[in-house]
Amino acid sequence: MIDIRALRENPDRVKENAARRGCTVDVDKLVALDREYVGLIREVEDLRAERNRLSKECQTNPAARDTVKEMKVTLANKESRMAELKTVVDEQMTWLPNFLSPDVPDGGSDADNAALRFVGKKPEFAFAGRDHQALGELLGIIDTGRGAKVAQSGFYYWVGKGAQLTQAMFFWAQQELVKRGFTLFMSPCVAKEQTLFGTGYLPFFKDQTYTLSGEDLALIGTSEQTLVGYHADEILDAGTLPRRYTSYTPCFRTEAGSYGKESRGIFRVHQFHKVEQIIFCLPEDSPRCHELCLENEEYLLQQLGLPYRVVNVCVGDMGAPGYKKYDIEAWYPGYGGYREVTSNTNLTDFQARRLGIRYKGNDGSKGFVHTISATGVTDRVVCAILENFQQEDGSVIIPEVLRPYTGFDRITPGV
Repeated sequence: MIDIRALRENPDRVKENAARRGCTVDVDKLVALDREYVGLIREVEDLRAERNRLSKECQTNPAARDTVKEMKVTLANKESRMAELKTVVDEQMTWLPNFLSPDVPDGGSDADNAALRFVGKKPEFAFAGRDHQALGELLGIIDTGRGAKVAQSGFYYWVGKGAQLTQAMFFWAQQELVKRGFTLFMSPCVAKEQTLFGTGYLPFFKDQTYTLSGEDLALIGTSEQTLVGYHADEILDAGTLPRRYTSYTPCFRTEAGSYGKESRGIFRVHQFHKVEQIIFCLPEDSPRCHELCLENEEYLLQQLGLPYRVVNVCVGDMGAPGYKKYDIEAWYPGYGGYREVTSNTNLTDFQARRLGIRYKGNDGSKGFVHTISATGVTDRVVCAILENFQQEDGSVIIPEVLRPYTGFDRITPGV
């Protein structure tokens, strides 16, 4: 949530940002309602003070008693209107998007993201490369058919050495992040509505959320929700910042509207698995922490030997809570293009305001923390491993850094 002072002091900036981000909130109307609300606060405070003064005269001044009775009615009406306005203003404020970094590119979709750099060499095959779905079926390590039978389309099984490879990668990535100063968590896989609201997933991504019937709970779409919510309504010692947290969890998203080539295989699914990076930091440190998470993402992909590109995400491809976002897109030779495997967002104080996460320093400094949310690795990275390290016979070479955790260096058809 943005600071309401921004709306009051510079409504034109809020209006321009909302328009650029496609927000449908009527900012002019919101400003007018907020001004009425602020005006009523002053009127009510003055009326209460006058009522209290006159109440002291009621025993000796009959006229004062009549005036106090009239004032009670007036106050009740004004307080009712004030509460009504506050509800409307608060609700509309929740829909206003975060402000954008000056270097966020214009654009309406991921096709408009600005490529910053290309890293690694694309593999060259003397054969027709298979995509991860075809490889998974050939090797017997991905089973989408039985996933649909047991659950529904969009759920799947990693099987045998595919499951071993996937778990090896997740364990390895967690260990690497711990070496880089992250505290490892095992997080709940459900969260309250207030937690989803506080992290900015509600109301913006309500249609992507699996809610539990009859419960104030939903399946998490990312451990960002539970890791950021961990410090809700707390004041953190500025001297302990930045705090770096990581967790591995399953993640659940409806992925409504995913069809065609983009959804083939297990790239867009209802359940996936992810190692997440979360940082709580001082406002002045968030740009540096944002870059740090990007360095971690690139390090992991480089250690795995995957070619990729880094993009600066355009305004039309960024969620409303984001201030600035990087995506890393790995090369998928079987697909024939780059596809997103990590995202990394500086959310500034947007989440902290909604969740009430503040900091306080020994020097008297205080305010809302900034949060960074960044992917470590997901199942998509394993899909990229399959496609980039495939051999003509359908076998797949295991990246060297994962072999101590898998116990094998190749997955071969029929073995």
